[in-house]
Amino acid sequence: MYISSQPTMAIKPLLSLLLLLLCGVACGRLITHGGGPADLLSDGVSPPLLPRLIPFRATTDSTCDQTYGFLPCTTTVLGNLFLILVYGYLMFLAASYLSSGSELLLEILGPGLIGGLLLPVLGALPDAMLILVSGLSGTTETAQSQVSVGMGLLAGSTVLILTLLWGTCVIVGKCDIQDSIAVDGKDTKGLSLTGSGVSTDIWTCYAARIMAVSVIPFIVVQLPQAMSSTSGRHLAVLIALILSLAMLLSYCLYQVFQPWIQTRRIAFAKHKHVISGILRHLRQHALGRLLRDDGTPNEDVIAKLFRALDVDGDGHISYAELKAMIIGIQFDEIYLDEAEATEKVMKDFDTSRDTKIDFQEFIAGISRWLDESRHSVASSNGGSNTVKHLEDFHKQTKREHYLLGDQSDEVVEGVENPKKITIKAVLLLLLGTLIAAAFADPLVDAVDNFSDATSIPTFFISFIGLPLATSSEAVSAIIFVSRKKQRSSSLTFSELYGAVTMNNVLCLSVFLALVYVRGLTWDFSAEVLVIVIVCVVMGAFASFRTTFPLWTSFVAFLLYPFSVALVYVLDYVLGWS
Repeated sequence: MYISSQPTMAIKPLLSLLLLLLCGVACGRLITHGGGPADLLSDGVSPPLLPRLIPFRATTDSTCDQTYGFLPCTTTVLGNLFLILVYGYLMFLAASYLSSGSELLLEILGPGLIGGLLLPVLGALPDAMLILVSGLSGTTETAQSQVSVGMGLLAGSTVLILTLLWGTCVIVGKCDIQDSIAVDGKDTKGLSLTGSGVSTDIWTCYAARIMAVSVIPFIVVQLPQAMSSTSGRHLAVLIALILSLAMLLSYCLYQVFQPWIQTRRIAFAKHKHVISGILRHLRQHALGRLLRDDGTPNEDVIAKLFRALDVDGDGHISYAELKAMIIGIQFDEIYLDEAEATEKVMKDFDTSRDTKIDFQEFIAGISRWLDESRHSVASSNGGSNTVKHLEDFHKQTKREHYLLGDQSDEVVEGVENPKKITIKAVLLLLLGTLIAAAFADPLVDAVDNFSDATSIPTFFISFIGLPLATSSEAVSAIIFVSRKKQRSSSLTFSELYGAVTMNNVLCLSVFLALVYVRGLTWDFSAEVLVIVIVCVVMGAFASFRTTFPLWTSFVAFLLYPFSVALVYVLDYVLGWS
């Protein structure tokens, strides 16, 4: 979850809306030559032949149509550029309010249904609305012309997030890399290309893999064109639509159940780390090797350890004696609930379930743990390498726990006045939704008119400009990753991959539904290729590594001009469109 700055007041969009309303109802007068005496305006001094004044809205030169009958429109280049900036700013405000409201709601209701289903949908809502209105406007011919705005936004948003924003987050969040891991809060190596960078948890790798898989609907819908077939294009759109909706549902379900899955895996990794810590502690205090050369338990050494732990000498290790040992080990690497850890260790050893461990149970338990440690580090040299494989096992379990991103030691602050925050969150969500719904259509019209006035393809306008208006997460992502911690980096990059995944399933579903229902032509081969290349490259890049040195940011940066150039060459040099 991002910690982003909340919108100050609703006064900004209201003032902008008021300005637009005033522009819509205002009229000017155009000075022209000619006309009769009845049209003359005299100050008693000027000669009688003066220019005639006629209302501006009475002229027939203007061909633009006012959205909703009152929002301003224009046919000039500068006029449309101004409208794009104004409407784009309003869409940015809508995205900011949706982001802020969803974060407040997440604080109250927590992850699961809210974090897994509602937040991703709300994050993609501005893009989805722009795509929707781009294909609903006017006749089929008009929709076919304007739908490139939606495709440009879809491709541009994906490329922007995975290139410029991704690379910026690596630079802003970089820390010193030691033992292939970025050290939280330590940034002393400056701009070292290999010595500084960011580290994420294993869940971020999973998010990157899901993002890479989410491009499958793009490939399906593109198959008929790849095979130069015209008969199966409409069917391919329908199949891709069904597949995209199925992947959207699967992704939301995964997000809903992920907190539970994550908790279970962290608990398992923590227990495994406790085992490695206890084995290392026993080995350090043992007067001899725990295993013989043939790999069997050294019962004499283990018996000495048993007697040392059996403080009262009753022939059993009690719950209190076991807990005292765990407390004495002092697991500095992890936050440990000693009572919970003691119960799990007792469960591992106490096969008779009498809440105490006898000597045979102790030997059997230690033997199982040593076998597990040997198998985990792939060592088959038995007792001769006991010291080495126990150290390797401890390092391995520590890294596994680190990669899972356990933050149970962080202080969770209670939410004050949840009722007031809930009302504020709902109002922000409603305001953001209303603004996005109101100004998506005029923004698309302004882009289309600007394209007509400048002869610049609408795709490039929407590819480069519109993602800046709808990607409100950019600022909050950069602010959050600047905390220079593995936790903040993991959340930031997971959110970036999640935003692209929602583009590839939710926004694409809206786009495919428009194409199928309205019978539009799917002719976006270059755009699809760019999306697939960027998602697969960055997805594969982030799927199999958790530490990203500084040099990786420049790889991401270079993908942006490559994407723009590729679309231009394919569409306007090779004539793919």
